[in-house]
Parts: sequence; C-alpha cells; structure tokens
Amino acid sequence: MDTLQSQDRASALGHPGYRSFAASRVFSSIGFQSVTVAMGWMIYDQTHSAFFLGLVGFCQFLPMVILTFIVGHVADRFERRRIGLVCQLIEALTALVLAVAVWQRWIGPAGILAAVAVMGAATAFERPTMAALLPNIVPSSMLQMAIATSTSMMQTAFIIGPSLGGLLYGVNPIAPFAVSAVLYVIASFNVISIRVERRQPSSREPVTLSSVFAGVSFIKSRPVMMGTISLDLFAVLLGGATALLPMFARDILHAGPWGLGLLRAAPAIGALVMSIWLARRPLQTDVGKKMLFAVFVFGIATIVFALSSNIILSVAALLIVGASDTVSVVVRSSLVQLLTPDNMRGRVNAVNSLFIGTSNQLGEFESGMLASALGPVLTGIVGGVGTIVVVLLWMRIFPDLTKVKTLNG
Repeated sequence: MDTLQSQDRASALGHPGYRSFAASRVFSSIGFQSVTVAMGWMIYDQTHSAFFLGLVGFCQFLPMVILTFIVGHVADRFERRRIGLVCQLIEALTALVLAVAVWQRWIGPAGILAAVAVMGAATAFERPTMAALLPNIVPSSMLQMAIATSTSMMQTAFIIGPSLGGLLYGVNPIAPFAVSAVLYVIASFNVISIRVERRQPSSREPVTLSSVFAGVSFIKSRPVMMGTISLDLFAVLLGGATALLPMFARDILHAGPWGLGLLRAAPAIGALVMSIWLARRPLQTDVGKKMLFAVFVFGIATIVFALSSNIILSVAALLIVGASDTVSVVVRSSLVQLLTPDNMRGRVNAVNSLFIGTSNQLGEFESGMLASALGPVLTGIVGGVGTIVVVLLWMRIFPDLTKVKTLNG
C-alpha cells in the first residue's frame, strides 16, 4: 500500500516507459504543427486563395472521418507500438519528400494537398493508437497524472510547433520540412524504446461490420462515457468563438497582428498552466461535478470574451477558456481509458478522437456561418449560453456524471 501511495505521488515522468511515450508524442506533435504551418503558408503563397487554404484543413480532416473505424480495429488487433512507429516513419518520409520537392522547386498545390492527406491519414492512425497504448505503460493509479502531464507537454508542443514552423520557413522554405523529418525520426526512436508494463492481449477477432463499429456500441452502452464524450463534443461545438479571433482582434479590440498572436496563445497558455497543476495535484474527489463545473466556467468565460472590448480582459477570459477546457479533457481522457477494456481501447479511442476532431472542425464552421449573420459578439454570446444550457441538460440526461467520484481506477 505504501508503495502504491508513493507511486501515486511520484511524477509520471519518473516512469521510464512513460518518458519515452511522452517524448515521442511531443516530438511528433512539434513536427506535425511545424510542417502544417509551413504547408499552409506555402500553398497560400502559391495560390493566394482562401479556398486552397481551406482545402489544407479539409485534407487533414477527411482521412480521420474515412479511416476512424478501421483505425480502431487495427489498433486492437495489432501491436500498438509498431503501428505508432510505422505512422511516424511515414510522416518523416513525407516531410523529407516535401523538403526535397521544395529544394528542387517541383512542388505545386496538388502535391502539397496530397502530402497533407498522407500526413492526415498517418495521424488518424497514430493518435488513437498512442492514446490506447498509454494504459499499457503506466498503472491505473497513475493514469490521471500521466494524462495531465501529457496534456501539459502537448500544449507546449502546440505553442512551440507553429512558431518554429513559421520561423524556419522565414529563414528557408526547406528548413521546416527537413527539421520536421528529423523530429519524426526522434519520435520513432522513442516509440521503439517504450517499455510496456501490461502487454496488450492478442486479438484475432474477425473483421466484421459489428466488430468495426464495436467502439460506438460500447460507448453508447456506458452512460458515463457517453455523457462525458458528448458533453465535450457539444461544448467545443458551441463554444467555438475562438475561430473568430481575427475578427475580434481587428474589428472589436483594434489590436492588430500582435494582439491576434496574444489572443491565439492565451487558451494554450491557460491549458498549459492547468495541466501542470493537475499533474501535480490530481483531482481526488467529485471529479464528475468538477468536470461539469469546468464546462460551465468555459461557457461563462466565452460570454465574457465575446462582450469584452478590452484586450487584457479578453486575454484573461481566453486563459480561463483554455484552463477550464483542460479539466474536461483530463477527466474525459481518464474515464475513457479506465472504463474501457484493453481489447476495445483502439476502437473506443478512435471514436473519441473522431468526435473531438469533428467538434473542433464543425465548431469553427458553425461559428463562421453564424458570425456572418449575427456578427462575432452575438455569436460568442450564443455559443457561451449554449454551452451552459448543455451542462444543465446533461446533469438531467446523464445523472450518473455527477456521481463519478474518483479517477484512481
């Protein structure tokens, strides 16, 4: 018992298998963010077309939608470390091909979009597979701490990656692709060195329509999991006013490009601070109620941001948006892992990734369409109020959410 308690108090980074896992995720994420920014800039530089710029996001998103259910089945059928390794090597090769193509000046918009689609497909396999691998690496008593630590490191990657990609592209257009290729190779070496504490049970379940969609059926049969995932989905879908940051920066706050950069960084900084806090002080009691409260605060902060005409207040509101969202992310991720048997984790994590990815993309689209009719301020208010309404409804529809006490497995 004393050993378990001391293990709970120890940093997740003290676990050798987790260190390799976290390093792999961070290097891979920085590489992905860097190369994505560079590809977006390059295609806009070549076409000067907002349509082509939108196609970059579409080509990233489409493989996730098409491959989700196949990805989950593959992650449950084959060794997850090998899947992660293959994905990162494909991403490294794609980045290297892009570097050579830019150097030789034979890359055009079609080639860029094809590369985006390949990386999108590899990422569609990599993310849920690596998420499903985590419970095989650390004991369930450390899972919440491990997820919070991973979230803080990923938020750091989300801050560093785009900045690095833009900076390197400004120095030399070849640089972000070459550096990203190296980062992916480093990530792959870390995947190889991951030590698995509990081996993934071998599955030879036949590929049938029922087995492929088993992740959806499993989530629907677990009210707590269904409530947690759908709450996060609708909160992000309705609270997507951050997609309108350029409008707020220019037309309402009159802050210019510098102000836009500050606004974009604020949610990530808030998320980083909160994830570090949760890694040091994991949620111990009433985690269901705390998650619902965090999403409620997310809605309030969204409304405050929408109403603000002061850059300092707007940044503060976005810091709270990022911090409160992180509480929801950590609780959701922990519950999904703890409530799912290992032979189902690939399929369940694939569905979870699709739901969250879809809500981000559709939330941005919904905010853009609504803002074109109502303006950014009213759109933000509607989104914040909608999020609060969802929290109140979910407390009635999924009463078991309020009864979730702990994440200690």
